[in-house]
Amino acid sequence: MGVGAALMEGYTPEFDATLVTRILDAGGRIIGKTSVENQCVSGSSFTCASGPVRNPYDETRTTGGSSGGSAALVSKGLVDLAIGGDQGGSIRIPASWCGIVGLKPTYGLVPYTGAMSLETTLDHLGPMTRTVEDNALLLEVIAGYDGGRDPRQPVGLKVPPYSDQVNASISGKKIGVLKEGFDVCTEPDVVEIVRRETDRLKEAGAEVEEVSLPIHRDGPAIWNAICLQGAYNCMVKGNGTGFFWKGFYPISMQEAAYRGFAARPHDMSVVMKTVSLISEYINRNYQNKFYAKGQNLNMMLTSEYDRVLEKYDVIVMPTLPYKASKLPGKDATPAELLKVSLSMIPNTSPFDCTGHPALSINAGFSDGLPVGMMIVGRHFDETTIYQVARAYEKIRDKQ
Repeated sequence: MGVGAALMEGYTPEFDATLVTRILDAGGRIIGKTSVENQCVSGSSFTCASGPVRNPYDETRTTGGSSGGSAALVSKGLVDLAIGGDQGGSIRIPASWCGIVGLKPTYGLVPYTGAMSLETTLDHLGPMTRTVEDNALLLEVIAGYDGGRDPRQPVGLKVPPYSDQVNASISGKKIGVLKEGFDVCTEPDVVEIVRRETDRLKEAGAEVEEVSLPIHRDGPAIWNAICLQGAYNCMVKGNGTGFFWKGFYPISMQEAAYRGFAARPHDMSVVMKTVSLISEYINRNYQNKFYAKGQNLNMMLTSEYDRVLEKYDVIVMPTLPYKASKLPGKDATPAELLKVSLSMIPNTSPFDCTGHPALSINAGFSDGLPVGMMIVGRHFDETTIYQVARAYEKIRDKQ
């Protein structure tokens, strides 16, 4: 509610986000607000204005970001359910490194109304929980059409009863193991664990085979072209909402963001300052050329995933290329801070561009640290993702 930034200090919203209202109406009890990364622009957990969020399995390491606080509290059992935001992996990154279940839903399934936008075409909100069943239950509550307040949503959006369908058999389902999703990994134990655990889905009757999609390796570059300039123009110059879309604009939040950026730009993190400087340079010298090229290439990226998902019910890969890294020290250089902030997103970020639903579930541990497996499905087919994840959860927990 303060986007992890000191520049939003003193702002109290006068209304609830739509998903908050839905949680309360369903009987949920909201007991607190969690830390996120400074302006949510980091995949680690050291830039929040209130201080670093420490990994529940090793306090010298990051939880991942930007929704690190939600993941840590769920992992520790201090809350049953939590909400995260995801524009480059910010639900799935901390879910993987904290050993919980985190879903980035299909773009537009969960209304974004009332949340500060990072980049309108990448914005997602979703559930973070300890179990697949809890995740399905929370999504069932928060998903659905918001009456035109959020242009990310298709008109007439319907929400299936995920919690009733989650335990269905996956016998005969086809699982594609994405080769390029393993090629990006920098730690062999991550590859070994996820390959081994993916193969165990055969125990539930699924067909498991490797599939190759070379354009997956280009996904982070496409994401970067969209997110870098898009986030700056939407969040910084657009005061957290941007321009050119129909729907509900939270004006008091815009005003608070404007005051903060005008009076306290020094409070932005090293990561966000770097994004702002690069993006302003691009704005002045290249206008929106590279942003436009990124969006054009995203149509190709989306169609290629869709083509693979015509044959396979889901595709699977490691959520992240390595286990939770050490939190940076006080003497870390800007270059070191940037590396630990954005180097973990090669598998997560492409699906923020394409809007495909993607879930991270714990696949095991190495050196005492969790390793996540990511399950990606067709647009608005969260049901199949949940069924595969739940089938795996049952297999895993029999050990």
